[in-house]
Amino acid sequence: MADMDEIERMVKAALLEDIGSGDLTSRLVIDSHAMGRAAICAEAELVLAGMDAARLTFLNVDKDLRFNAGFTDGERLAAGAIIAHIEGRLRSLLAAERTALNFLQRASGIATLTAEFLKRVSGTKVKILDTRKTAPGLRALDKAAVKAGGGQNHRIGLFDGILIKDNHIAAVGGISEAIKRAKAAAPRSMRVEVEVTNQIELDEAIEAGADVILLDNMSLNDMADAVRRAKGRVLIEASGGVTLDNVAAIAATGVDFISVGALTHSAPAADISMDIEKA
Repeated sequence: MADMDEIERMVKAALLEDIGSGDLTSRLVIDSHAMGRAAICAEAELVLAGMDAARLTFLNVDKDLRFNAGFTDGERLAAGAIIAHIEGRLRSLLAAERTALNFLQRASGIATLTAEFLKRVSGTKVKILDTRKTAPGLRALDKAAVKAGGGQNHRIGLFDGILIKDNHIAAVGGISEAIKRAKAAAPRSMRVEVEVTNQIELDEAIEAGADVILLDNMSLNDMADAVRRAKGRVLIEASGGVTLDNVAAIAATGVDFISVGALTHSAPAADISMDIEKA
């Protein structure tokens, strides 16, 4: 489940951005006392995510609205499935509509794409991870959506994981020095991961005591060779240029993890709509 405080913050910011001083059109067209019911519908097959954000969007617009969910995050829905019914003031329903749908469409798109990646590597040991390539301000939503689709979160941010990348290495003069410094001060329970681009760097990282090694944009042959060289002494993660077309071949090299930036930076929005049913 997403951090609810973060979801609440996102919802408030999104509503301020969209509604601003008020929904001018509805105020001019819809009677203030008019009541009704709306249905949110999946227009195509999808894996659902973003329900907390959608519910909080409606309730932040109008606490008297009744949000009745038909499904929960992580469920696969057929086209035509009614995701939720919302009842109450029509002005409120319309004011919340676009923001709620934006959250649902983005999150469900991420969850659906994540589930497809999992399907492509079914039967292997590999775990599909996300990255920090999320929409600014929406990380809690994006990360929760990956989990709803069956993936795992690599790290939430810079504060909860150690990943030594090329610029860290350049700044301190080498892989071994960077790993030594991280190992000396890292919490005991935290793995030290380092990014490498070739077999020489791989061997150096293993000898320096890395816990996880990230293979950056390596060929399939080099990945398989890296797994053989590691001999189970460290966990191996593949990253860079991962697509639905090549993820199965990457998994077949024997890596432990595959991180996929596309899960959050390139997932197409799910097709979800809202219609007023009764007024």
